[in-house]
Amino acid sequence: MIHYKTDAEIELMRKSNLLVSQAIAEVAGFLKPGVTTKQANDLAETVIRDNGGVPSFLNYRGFPFAACISVNDAVVHGFPTSDVLKDGDVVSVDLGVFMNNFHGDSAYTFALGEVDEAVLNLLRVTKASLYKGIEKAHHGNRIGDIAFAIQDYTEKVHGYGVVRELVGHGIGKSLHEDPQMPNFGKRGNGPKLKEGMVLAIEPMINLGVKEVFYDDDGWTVRTKDRKPSAHYEHSVAIRKSGADILSSFAGIEVAEKSNPNLNSAYH
Repeated sequence: MIHYKTDAEIELMRKSNLLVSQAIAEVAGFLKPGVTTKQANDLAETVIRDNGGVPSFLNYRGFPFAACISVNDAVVHGFPTSDVLKDGDVVSVDLGVFMNNFHGDSAYTFALGEVDEAVLNLLRVTKASLYKGIEKAHHGNRIGDIAFAIQDYTEKVHGYGVVRELVGHGIGKSLHEDPQMPNFGKRGNGPKLKEGMVLAIEPMINLGVKEVFYDDDGWTVRTKDRKPSAHYEHSVAIRKSGADILSSFAGIEVAEKSNPNLNSAYH
């Protein structure tokens, strides 16, 4: 069942999403070789709680951390660990916030130091594909129009692997709501987009093959060929006038460009 939001509820969701964005921006300023993803997780949780939010992911279906932090060949749902990051790592940070009875959800992928140009291009394309999908996220279109735009750009144009097992989702008072929002599909297929729907659109794109597997922890999803993956996500409200992006990359990008340990050359 799809839950449609009022304008007032969408504004509450915007607050949740902007706190997600703020927390990811703080992590962007912190990341460097030598720190751990567990430290990044703890920083994100502190920012969320200090600003009146609760981490959406913590204890969700048993997930034991506030943040999903996925490194290199980890696609999503990576466990923060005490392993130190190193130059050349690719780090995806996925966060959720519950505040004012509504969830926010967003993700961003960072490149530490000297990263291979092929990997930087994967980040460029994955990020661009998110916005190509968002361009189709307006009243009267269908889920398949968003999905096709993402798949066509990443898979057909650039030859990357589009993960099939994991998809985006509706979001609101529950972290995961209907409808599912895949990153692959056919134009004109799927549920019709209507005013008041809110979707978490999140391309998960692999440098190599699309196939993935689960780590022994039961959560971390890795690429089958162990090549890097990228993940970007916005929560988006459907409007008759077009997509209304509730999360923001603006502060994240400022922090990324200001941090000499991060490679923002793919922008």
